[in-house]
Order: sequence, then structure tokens, then C-alpha cells
Amino acid sequence: QVQLVESGGGLVQAGGSLRLSCAASGSIVSINNMGWYRQAPGKQRELVATSTRADSTNYADSVKGRFTISRDNAANTVYLQMNSLKPEDTAVYYCTMGVWSRGFSEYWGQGTQVTVSS
Repeated sequence: QVQLVESGGGLVQAGGSLRLSCAASGSIVSINNMGWYRQAPGKQRELVATSTRADSTNYADSVKGRFTISRDNAANTVYLQMNSLKPEDTAVYYCTMGVWSRGFSEYWGQGTQVTVSS
């Protein structure tokens, strides 16, 4: 069984910064893709950023230049550094990982709330 545990959300003023972390634990052989999604109230879940094992990254246009995804493969952890936060970044943020365990499965974290006040 694999579990993802997120941390780092909270309340911040517009223009501020937050760093989210997501650590995987359990019977892990290796992790391919890692990523972050978010879901605002009344909206669909949307991609924020992804990272491949080869360190190729992809960002939503709305966060390019403000957010940075990074990973520590040895620690099975992915990070999301969020700078210049805007009220429209307010959402529940979810991490996801493609994990080789007994087979290959996509796992999700429980979500962490990020609230940006104006």
C-alpha cells in the first residue's frame, strides 16, 4: 500500500509565498511522474504542474513564472514552491504520483487548502 501525505498549505496574503510538500510512503519500487493539481470551489480539478523522472516539467499557463515544481527522488517527495500568489490561486491542492509498487498505479494525496486573501 502506498500513501501520499501533503503539507504546507495555509492562508497567505496576495503577493506572498507558500511551499507545498508531498511525501510518498509504503512499498515503493520507483516513482515516475509527480504532479500537482488544484480544485477551486465550483470548478473542475485542473493541472498545476508536473515533473517526470527525467526532470522534465510542465506548468499551467496561469502559474508559469510564479510556481516551481521540484522533486527529491531519494525521499519520494515532490514540492511546489508558489510565489506571487493571487486570490485566484485559492483552491485545494492535490499531489499525484505514478508509483511502481506491486504493479503500477496512480496515487493521490488527501489535499491541502491554500487560501490567498486580497
